Amino acid sequence: MPTTLARKLRLHDYFALAFGTMIGTGWLVLMDDWLGRGGPLGAILGFVLGGIILLPVGYVYGQWVLRLPDAAGEAAYTAQVFPPIVSYFTGWIMLLAYFIVCPWEAIALGKIAAYIFPQLDSIEVYRVTGQPVFLWRLVLGVALTIFLTAINYRGIRLSANFQKGMTSIVLLIFVALVGISAVRGAPANFHPVFHGAPLVSIFLTLQIVPYFLTGFESVPKYAEEANPDLRGKTYMTAIAMALGVGVTFYALSLAAVAYIAPWPSLLGKRFATAIAFEHGLGAHWPVQLILVMAMFGLFQCFNGNFAASTRMIFAFSRNGSIPAPLARIHPRFQTPNNAILILGAATLVAVFLGDALLVPVTEVGSAASAFGWLASCVALLVGAGWKSALPVFAGVTPKLKIIATFGAIASFALVAMKFLPIAPGHFTTAEYLALAFWLVLGAILHALRPRM
Repeated sequence: MPTTLARKLRLHDYFALAFGTMIGTGWLVLMDDWLGRGGPLGAILGFVLGGIILLPVGYVYGQWVLRLPDAAGEAAYTAQVFPPIVSYFTGWIMLLAYFIVCPWEAIALGKIAAYIFPQLDSIEVYRVTGQPVFLWRLVLGVALTIFLTAINYRGIRLSANFQKGMTSIVLLIFVALVGISAVRGAPANFHPVFHGAPLVSIFLTLQIVPYFLTGFESVPKYAEEANPDLRGKTYMTAIAMALGVGVTFYALSLAAVAYIAPWPSLLGKRFATAIAFEHGLGAHWPVQLILVMAMFGLFQCFNGNFAASTRMIFAFSRNGSIPAPLARIHPRFQTPNNAILILGAATLVAVFLGDALLVPVTEVGSAASAFGWLASCVALLVGAGWKSALPVFAGVTPKLKIIATFGAIASFALVAMKFLPIAPGHFTTAEYLALAFWLVLGAILHALRPRM
């Protein structure tokens, strides 16, 4: 029985997994919401500012993975300075940010497919909180979940190759769309550049940035699967590439949509990105191209978040935080097979709940990401001060402390945006209930762990 995961990943694999975890279908499904929050310039500045704010956080993660290559990520980092229960729930909260994307993308597949083939909405099987769940959409979501579970079960190499293929296609089509917008669009479509007051427009967009940029920090979750000859700085490079390309992708997608068609006409429209190009070009073929790109983006986002989630579950089980069987490694494929199967099953259950119940959990996911970033930065600062004798904190320079401080401040601000009642877009009762449910579930699993 193998005791370690397969070590096969290289730089391009790490980039594809991180970028794919970050980029899904939000740029298609939620474009009207982004423009409604900030207008084109407000939304662009919100994403760019968010990316700049997260640079120190990315640097801290790069330092952590060099010092402590552990798939538990945030849980492993905080365990160096805080009690086990604190580190466990830190990791458990961060896990939500990855896991919730999986059923969300599975459900999005049905939405996109129904846009192309409306007959998929012909059979309604039940309703959840008043929202219909359609049979054929459900079938597609279940099929995708089973397919990606099987890929991940059979090896990280297969999963990484799938991810690289999806990422390459997404970026190629994206470049083509930006070029089309630049040639066929008009500056007049971009006005007004803000939806409201400039600062409020930027702030409202900045609130959602953590959720859509979650992924760059997934690199450490695969640190134990690096090719043996991989250089240490590869992790930092992959994190920087994923964060930079991700921010550029979102900013240019906003600019392309607002430039090709008058953006106020897109508010409240489903799949506003596709509608904008259809109106701007007076043809339907761009819609098909965009939906194809969305499908590939959906596949890569689902796969990236699924893989990161399974590694965290595996690591939690290995360190004794949750039941031990979830740390089992497949003798042939060298994958955490039980963790993969349980995550696949959990995703299937969530798919049957429909997107009505996933919306508040997705909002919680945004705050969960920022909380994980905050914990990682604080753990480094605390360790460098109080636990400096530990080898993991050796060589922490004043420069690194300053960078970690900026990262902690930025992360704290992003968390506070969701919890302070005075902040626009703060948590509602539904979000607090979703967070409470996830914490209770984590407490139950923790209680079932083997006793030493």
